[in-house]
Amino acid sequence: MDATILSYFKENESRYLEELKQYLRIPSVSALTTHKSDMLECAKWTADSLRAAGMENVEIVETAGHPIVYADWMHAEGKPTILVYGHYDVQPAEPLELWNSQPFEPEVRDGKIYARGATDDKGQLFIHVKAVEAWLHTYGKLPVNIKFCIEGEEEITSPHLPPFLDSNKEKLSCDIVLISDGPMITAGQPSIEYGLRGVAGLEIYVQGANGDLHSGLFGGGVPNAIHALSEILSSLHAADGSVAVEGFYEGILPFSEEERLNFSMQPVDENQVRESLGLSALYGEEGYSFVERTTARPTLEITSVTGGFQGEGIKPIVPCQASAKIACRLVPPQLPDDILDKVERHVQNHCPSGVTVRVKKVLRGNPYMTPIDHPAVRSASDAYEKAYGKPAIFVRGGGSIPIVESFSRLLHASVVLMGFGLPDENLHAPNEHFDLGNFAKGLETVCYYLENVSKMNG
Repeated sequence: MDATILSYFKENESRYLEELKQYLRIPSVSALTTHKSDMLECAKWTADSLRAAGMENVEIVETAGHPIVYADWMHAEGKPTILVYGHYDVQPAEPLELWNSQPFEPEVRDGKIYARGATDDKGQLFIHVKAVEAWLHTYGKLPVNIKFCIEGEEEITSPHLPPFLDSNKEKLSCDIVLISDGPMITAGQPSIEYGLRGVAGLEIYVQGANGDLHSGLFGGGVPNAIHALSEILSSLHAADGSVAVEGFYEGILPFSEEERLNFSMQPVDENQVRESLGLSALYGEEGYSFVERTTARPTLEITSVTGGFQGEGIKPIVPCQASAKIACRLVPPQLPDDILDKVERHVQNHCPSGVTVRVKKVLRGNPYMTPIDHPAVRSASDAYEKAYGKPAIFVRGGGSIPIVESFSRLLHASVVLMGFGLPDENLHAPNEHFDLGNFAKGLETVCYYLENVSKMNG
């Protein structure tokens, strides 16, 4: 990439900002039916923006929910194909009284643009649209083939995107799925999220007698459902903080030296974390740092426990029922159904005599990881370094974004997560904002990335 594109960015800086403000003014709240017309308006605005950038075959695809916007430019013969994914829907803006400016009237303060959707995800998505525009308007062509798949339901768990992917595999076929919908690790320090944990959730129900019993008449002589549940739950972890379910860690590879180095480079002070949470000590699997435990190791957390009388005062009974909810975070090669089966076997095997236990499996999401030595990831790191002057840190995300795994599995493509937001930009909260410096650097980074990918084998 030469100075021509950088000059184009500079010349069009004010126009880009005004167009981004137009985009942010549309209250595209997918969760609320009152905004259905706004969702359609935003889909049309997105499509028009792609056309203006020079993309071809732009269409608004109807779904049973909100529309998906598709576009492509496929004239880079023999070059790789990148599918850019993003979403035009946003979270509700409430509580409105906590905003310092109107959530759908963008305002620039101190080099940041404040509005709902600024960082999640309109601002970051707009970077890709404008990077493509710069290439096409200066050179008349792109260095790689590009497709866009932009949905309007990410904030409501993308219910209609997987079926769309499954039925349009050929149309969406690509080598790389590129996503900018998250933060860098800190200001001025680019990072690449190369892994996301999966999730598996279940509920445990313990049944004792056929009804609650008077503790004075039956206490000490019949099983207590809460006691039984407590015994089961306490068996799930070993003294060293590891999960005690047989086979839970099966197949998980140890961290490489490079991975552990990247974990250590992340700006996380464990003492500061502990103090900020008001804790006397942190907790977790021995042999791993806080960052490793919370982003790259599998976990099993008891998220709720219920049983007995919950009202004011004490009701002296032997409760006949108790329940708990559990959420596991998973890493490759763990799969939700396998883990759920193993936890269920453990629960049944550790059920005390006199009670019965039932498990309900309720939540599933596959983990995802792209090796950090993959050419698509290395190309992204190089692009960040050219734009920011610093090499990217490789990180893994502790949360779950199931659609990322769906893209990889259904399209047989590598997913590259290149975030340009910052952790403190209040996504999903009042006063959401996006750093305009990162918007500018993002334009450069994406252009460098397209150029880097063009040198890979298609």
